[in-house]
Amino acid sequence: MIYKRSSALFAEAEKVIPGGVNSPVRAFNGVGGTPIFVKEAKGAYLYDEDGNRLVDYINSWGPMILGHAHKPVVDAVVEKAKKGTSFGMPTEIETEIAKLAVSMVPNIDKIRFVNSGTEACMSAVRLARGFSGKDKIIKFAGCYHGHSDSFLIQAGSGASTFGTPNSPGVTQGTAKDTLLATYNDIENVKALVEANKDEVACIIIEPVAGNMGCVPPKNDFLKKLRDLCDANNILLIFDEVMTGFRLAKGGAQERYHISGDIVCFGKVIGGGLPVGAFAAREEIMNYLAPIGPVYQAGTLSGNPLAMAAGLAMLQELNADAEVFSRLEAKTKYLHEGIAKVLTENKITHTINRVGSMISVHFDAAEVVDFNTAAKGNNDTFKKFFHGLLNEGVYIAPSAFETWFITDALSYEDLDFTIAAVNTVSKTL
Repeated sequence: MIYKRSSALFAEAEKVIPGGVNSPVRAFNGVGGTPIFVKEAKGAYLYDEDGNRLVDYINSWGPMILGHAHKPVVDAVVEKAKKGTSFGMPTEIETEIAKLAVSMVPNIDKIRFVNSGTEACMSAVRLARGFSGKDKIIKFAGCYHGHSDSFLIQAGSGASTFGTPNSPGVTQGTAKDTLLATYNDIENVKALVEANKDEVACIIIEPVAGNMGCVPPKNDFLKKLRDLCDANNILLIFDEVMTGFRLAKGGAQERYHISGDIVCFGKVIGGGLPVGAFAAREEIMNYLAPIGPVYQAGTLSGNPLAMAAGLAMLQELNADAEVFSRLEAKTKYLHEGIAKVLTENKITHTINRVGSMISVHFDAAEVVDFNTAAKGNNDTFKKFFHGLLNEGVYIAPSAFETWFITDALSYEDLDFTIAAVNTVSKTL
């Protein structure tokens, strides 16, 4: 494929935007080459500025669960835009989507909308600290909760791609209150809790990690975390920015039958527009201003366009009893097809899958945490990425990202992808 116009656009962007991109992973530093500039998208496909069609497995990093430019979502946004784009005042639609979200997700009474997953996680941690009266938090190596200072301690995703998990600009004072644990290692977490007795406000985790590839919880890890938090008066925060409304109507809490104390949302809940949210039981949420002492605010929070998109998306998912089983079946089909051709072509690999999240790791060992994810052969991944791109398949330009499956993908699209993997694997 030819990417002449994308290359020219990137050169222009570099003159006025740091690195030519507004989010680092888009720059292709993890895989080399020049990023693709998208002109439009529809259903399961991206169409770039050079006229190439690509089968999309990023789906805007998760929210396009029903496909790009999904008509009910687009129509809702267009109609709402005709009545004004932002007011900075309450609107009825905020309550409407809040009621629907609370009805779909177990274990939450109230929800507050913000503008991004980063903002949701940052606010959740502040709320946990305010509610508990304690300062320290535990996060997991390789889990990414946005770019707030507290979270940029071995953060996975783009931070790992660049090899700088500890970002300059994060103070030592902030870093000392963030304790780093190993994903899927409950004894490691217990040791941190014991060493910081009565000082830990919360443990924040991606219940299914998506920023070191797709990494599922193993050996009742989430239940053991829940028990540990209960025994030590620690709040458990589930960062469901990726998993919320994707792994099930009620997200990972529903899928694993484990309750978080505070749950963060993004991606799907915005229907493709910039939205985040955090939710909890009433006792915790009532600690927020204006009725409680913990301050959190945002001029564009509850923006009517974002609320319209999110409401349309959640209504579709809530009404379709089979959507999550269809997504799971398609992801399983893709998993089995890719595994078959990689095995036939003698390519060392491991594939992780949960629901409609999947990732391919070029190492024989099971991937269970950040260290095992980092052992994958990155040179092979780079060739794999560019090979698929040339075949018309777009996956995340980083070995540390999950793929997201959309219901708009047909089985013909999946067969096309498996055939592309077969072609590329002969060159690895």
